[in-house]
Order: sequence, then C-alpha cells, then structure tokens
Amino acid sequence: MAVQATRPRRSRRSRRPLRIAGPVLGVLIAGLIAAAFWVGATLRDAQTAADDRQAALRAAGAHAVYLLSVGYRSVDDDIGRILGTSTGAARAEYVRTAEELKRSTVKDKILQTGALRASGLVSLRGSTAQVMVVGDAVVRREGSKDAPQERFYRWNMEVTKVGGAWLVSRAELVL
Repeated sequence: MAVQATRPRRSRRSRRPLRIAGPVLGVLIAGLIAAAFWVGATLRDAQTAADDRQAALRAAGAHAVYLLSVGYRSVDDDIGRILGTSTGAARAEYVRTAEELKRSTVKDKILQTGALRASGLVSLRGSTAQVMVVGDAVVRREGSKDAPQERFYRWNMEVTKVGGAWLVSRAELVL
C-alpha cells in the first residue's frame, strides 16, 4: 500500500491573519513612505534656510568691502562692483552719487583699502535679511606725506534675494 503525503488543511481561521496582515502592512508601508518624504522635505527646507543665511552674510560682507575699497586707478571698476552688489534704494543712491565719488577719488588720488571685520545675521524673513556689518578702511592719498587714516564703519544692511542672488537694498551707517 502506498503512503500518500497529505497537506494539512488550513482552516478558515488560519487564513484570517493573512487577510488582516496585508492591509495593515500596506498602511504601515504607506506611513513610512509619507514620513520619509516629510523628513526629506524638512531637511531640504532647513538646508535652504542655512544656505540663504550664509548667502545673505556673504553678500553684505562683500558689499561692505567694495564700499571700503575704492582707488583712483580703478574707480570705475570699484563703482561697478558697488552697483553690482546693490539693488533698490541703495543702488539708486549709489548711482546718484557715483560721479561725485569718482571725481573726488581721482582728484585727490585716493587709495582706500577696506577689510571686513565681522558680520552677523539679525533676521531672515522670506527673501529679506537684516545683517550687521563691521569693517574698516585705510585711506591714503598718493604723493601725500600725511600718514594714512584709519576709518571704522558699522552698517545695518538690508539684503534682498533678487533672481536667486542676494543684493544689498539698504545700507545704513550705525553710529
């Protein structure tokens, strides 16, 4: 007589956990995917905010150095850098005073070298940042026997994101 292997029959009760586990597993996987997207979006937003903070600080610092570094030999390029890093009311003011700056710099043979000493972010809201900037300059007159003058500056700068670039829209000297 031949022995037949028989499979144990599953009762309806033994199939029930599979019916329940399938939908529960699907909901769990969907929840994990949603959580992963949420964490990824949060990390991207945090990185974007950090990048914007650094870019606003760099823009304000560079602009301050350009304001402090003007020489009679390169005055046109110097003014171009100032205008290139500004927008709005600040740029309009620089355009208005550019000819006088050029005339006096060339006439007096001014060689002014600036340095950024510190900058700090006060606030960042959307596409506008407030930045405090500290810098100083050494001013010489070529051919003069007078000692170079040291000048110290502090600004409260408003920096605005325009077309992906951060530009100074207001620069107010702080006394």
